[in-house]
Amino acid sequence: MADPRGFLKNRERELPSRRPVPIRLLDWREVYEDREKGDLGRVERQASRCMDCGIPFCHKGCPLGNLIPEWNELVYRGDWRDASERLHATNNFPEFTGRACPAPCEPACVLGINQPPVTIKDIEVSIVDRAFQEGWITPQEPARLTGRTVAVVGSGPAGLAAAQQLTRIGHTVVVFERSDRIGGLLRYGIPEFKLEKRHVERRLEQMEAEGTQFRTGVEVGEEGDVTLDELRARFDAVVLAVGAGVPRDLRVTGRELKGIHFAMEYLTQANHAVEGDEVRGQITAEGKDVIIIGGGDTGSDCLGTALRQGARSVRTLAIGKEPPSGRDEHHPWPTVPVILEESASAEEGGVRQFLASTTEFLSDGTGRVAGISVARTRYTEDGRRLPEPGTEEILPASLVLIAMGFARPETDGLVKGLDVDGRGNIVRTQDWETSVPGVFVAGDAGRGQSLIVWAIAEGRSCAAAVDRWLAGSTQLPSPVTPGTAPLTL
Repeated sequence: MADPRGFLKNRERELPSRRPVPIRLLDWREVYEDREKGDLGRVERQASRCMDCGIPFCHKGCPLGNLIPEWNELVYRGDWRDASERLHATNNFPEFTGRACPAPCEPACVLGINQPPVTIKDIEVSIVDRAFQEGWITPQEPARLTGRTVAVVGSGPAGLAAAQQLTRIGHTVVVFERSDRIGGLLRYGIPEFKLEKRHVERRLEQMEAEGTQFRTGVEVGEEGDVTLDELRARFDAVVLAVGAGVPRDLRVTGRELKGIHFAMEYLTQANHAVEGDEVRGQITAEGKDVIIIGGGDTGSDCLGTALRQGARSVRTLAIGKEPPSGRDEHHPWPTVPVILEESASAEEGGVRQFLASTTEFLSDGTGRVAGISVARTRYTEDGRRLPEPGTEEILPASLVLIAMGFARPETDGLVKGLDVDGRGNIVRTQDWETSVPGVFVAGDAGRGQSLIVWAIAEGRSCAAAVDRWLAGSTQLPSPVTPGTAPLTL
């Protein structure tokens, strides 16, 4: 443990300062102040709050099984390099999870029973950022090559984690990505102000130096550049990490009107523009009344993006009730509570409206959306959420973004011969293998829409299964098994 009395001496959570809202809305840089060395005292104080709790429930809260108490103690003692080693022992990309993960480890922190929990996520990203600054993170080239080859389809967090693990054990790995740059949702789904792409680039440089090969602009599928059967013929094993890219739609009257888009289409174009790419016919919020349907992380990303593009107004609609500000009796420790969180984007502006059920999109008479009809949500006895008749109101909207999550992977043309379940996810065994021998699946493509930390955990576990299938045994860690669920009641 760190300081035996640290949680008594330092009772409050301390987080890095966010840049002033008027300033950060002028650019796409990360919303937090730079984590310079002069601020490390805050991090070390937070690390000292880690208790001698006996059973570290934070391990259960983290799908990766991060060694949180260990690197907390090392940070408190000033041994940052060893802290980085312990952090990377279970997590390939802590700079991604430290910025984009909602940190299910924190509500599982034992200190959280009667105090604010340790700022685990901030300590994590502080460790990895300092490790990069000091040059401690270097390529880990394999000791020998096995002569085996693996194709990884998809370069999101699951695909990258699987690729790095398999490369380091000695297999020759090629990652295929249909987009023009590597990174998947890390690259084009998460805005720059939440995850600056320089963090992605420096990790990709490490992976290339280790031997991982990347191929961009390659569509895998029956009508693509290469078929799954062709990959099976060319490689000893194939890992599918294509994510769950089919968005949930909202089928109400007026859905066909122009100006209504899925959130990921909007965010992808915005990220291309920030990269300096020419985006013809870009969907932009500039000067528009924007309605975002969906109150989750993707909706928050749309909010921050719209505000930076100069929207006239932005309103986020959530169909459910406004969550409580803290734990309630339905979410006791150490489960992940449903609470009202103010993201950095919500702090920047816009209006949040709860119990809002969209009933119709209204036209301006020329085929474009001009407004949205919203009714108050009522809960039925069986738990369904329906619009309450007679409570409708009309909200102006010249741009509507549907951010209601994702339904399943984009499997059309890809999964010829692969079994899928009732939800459209690719079926896999306990060994991560699909119904086609030698083809494995990791991440949202098999699990369904989930968190970045689950994607990395599944990528690592799938890599161990592939190595075992190729070599007969494996030394790679396997933190999770298919079907593993978050810590809930």
